[in-house]
Amino acid sequence: MRKVIQVRLAGFGGQGIVLMGLILGEAGALDGRHVCGSNSYGAQARGSACKSEVILSDDPIDFPHVIKADILAVLSQGSYAAYREDVPDSGLILFDEIRVKPDESRRVQHIGIAASEYALKQLGKGQATNMVMLGALVAATGIVSMDAARKAISLHVGETFRAINLKAFAAGVDLAGDLDNA
Repeated sequence: MRKVIQVRLAGFGGQGIVLMGLILGEAGALDGRHVCGSNSYGAQARGSACKSEVILSDDPIDFPHVIKADILAVLSQGSYAAYREDVPDSGLILFDEIRVKPDESRRVQHIGIAASEYALKQLGKGQATNMVMLGALVAATGIVSMDAARKAISLHVGETFRAINLKAFAAGVDLAGDLDNA
C-alpha cells in the first residue's frame, strides 16, 4: 500500500513558512522518502498570504500539489480560515495558540502550540516561531526523523542563525511532548 502524506504550512509572508517547507522536505529526502514541494505568496510577499506544501511518499509522486492536507500547520488566522476545510476528519491541524483561534466544531484533531509566545518570551526572537512550530509538528507526527530534521536545519540555515533555529526546533519538540503529559 502506497503511503503518501500531504502537508500544508501556512501563514503570512515573513514568518518563515517557505523555510519550514524547505527543511521538512529536505528532512524527508534525508530519511529516504520521495519528496515534492511548492510555495506561493500573495502579491505583496511580506505580510500577505503564504503557503508551503510538502508531499512525502514511499513511492514516486504523481502530482506536486496538496489536494487534501493530512497535516495543516498554521501561524495566522487568515491561513487557518483559508485552509482548514482542506483537512479531512482524519487529519491534524497544528496552530499557533496566540495568533489563531480555531473552530473545533469539526472532528479534525486540533493541537495548539504556543510557538510565537515561546519564541518571543523564552528565546527573545519572534522570527524563531516557525522553527518552534516545525519542532512541534515533527514531534507530534513523526513525519520525519528528528536527526534528519536537525541536519536539514543545519544545511539550510546560515551559521549566524543556526544555533537559535536548532534551539527553537528543540523547544517545539518539548512543547509537543508536554501535550502528551497534560
